[in-house]
Amino acid sequence: MQPIVNLIATDDRIFKFRHPLPTDKKLDKYAMLVLCGRKWGLVCSITRLVHFGKLPEELRRKMEACARIDAMFITSTRPGKPQSEIFQRAIKTYAETGYADEWQLHHQGGPAGYEPREWLVTPTTSDEVNVGQAYAWNPSITGAKCEDTILVGANANAVLTTTDGLPTVSVALADGTKIARPAILEVV
Repeated sequence: MQPIVNLIATDDRIFKFRHPLPTDKKLDKYAMLVLCGRKWGLVCSITRLVHFGKLPEELRRKMEACARIDAMFITSTRPGKPQSEIFQRAIKTYAETGYADEWQLHHQGGPAGYEPREWLVTPTTSDEVNVGQAYAWNPSITGAKCEDTILVGANANAVLTTTDGLPTVSVALADGTKIARPAILEVV
């Protein structure tokens, strides 16, 4: 795999930058890693977070809200669905989680391919989802972010960038199904 994007932020920089360029700032307690890699032409994107010490409850709530929004993105990205409709559902989900305005602070992602995002989906993007497309959504709330790359299948979507051995949060969907999304790795 060819690494094409390697971003990292630690501690207070996570709350300031959602796409942080690496600096010489040393890690104290909290780190965010954002990676994009290309293999066989497809770029996959992933973000993971780690916290050393007890995770503050506010940060846990933010990550759980991001996981809920991410689960909505993943399960709503289905063949024939207009991307604008998915985006409008995301705006609604941000509000339902208590973070109504956070979607405006960073792009939400979109179709992936030869680039990390072929284009960014907006509330007015008219394109529809197709089978075989890859998407990388990245909902974020100041201090927390979820990001994985999915492949749209005819019957279900597959998360291509799962990370075995790292913690997840189980998000219960309206239909009763559950989807695992990344949690912040807490090293106590």
